Amino acid sequence: MQNGSEPRKHTIAVQVENKFGVLSRVAGLFSARGYNIESLSVGETLDPSVSRMTLVVRGDEFVIEQVTKQLHKLIDVIKVSDLTDDNHVERELMLIRVNAEPQHREEILRTADIFRARVVDVTPVSFVLEATGDEGKLEALIELLRPMGIQELVRTGKVAISRGPKTRARKAEAPKKARVTDDPKVTGFAD
Repeated sequence: MQNGSEPRKHTIAVQVENKFGVLSRVAGLFSARGYNIESLSVGETLDPSVSRMTLVVRGDEFVIEQVTKQLHKLIDVIKVSDLTDDNHVERELMLIRVNAEPQHREEILRTADIFRARVVDVTPVSFVLEATGDEGKLEALIELLRPMGIQELVRTGKVAISRGPKTRARKAEAPKKARVTDDPKVTGFAD
């Protein structure tokens, strides 16, 4: 390995313009270079014109540096941050449908309670559990439920945010005052 570093998972946060085709360009950048995205989560930020992508990529320091540089070159990319070594909070959501045979129901409910998972659907033959947490917690829950018979599993991928303030908080702008008009036919502006 270059620079003596071993490949490991990196959590990369990318702020991008919320436009058609941006996700495709970011994913294409990875596939063109033969890098695999292990997890990808995208959503709007407080500013609806900006989206935030959280990517999990495996690589050594050289690979991650190259990925970061290539991301910065994309015109729609606003900011790239590798959160891996920063103090951050990360979570993943998982829905898991498990067999609910009468002899296993109590054990499934106890296990769900221990992991703070919620039962979100019940049928005569299955439970659907919702669990959030880090990757290790979710993997442990899967291993405990596996003997009962997992029917289906869906995971969102990781989302992450830095701990503490990264920048100073901006003051909220004062709301704009409604326009008052002299036209008696127009109502509701100053109410």
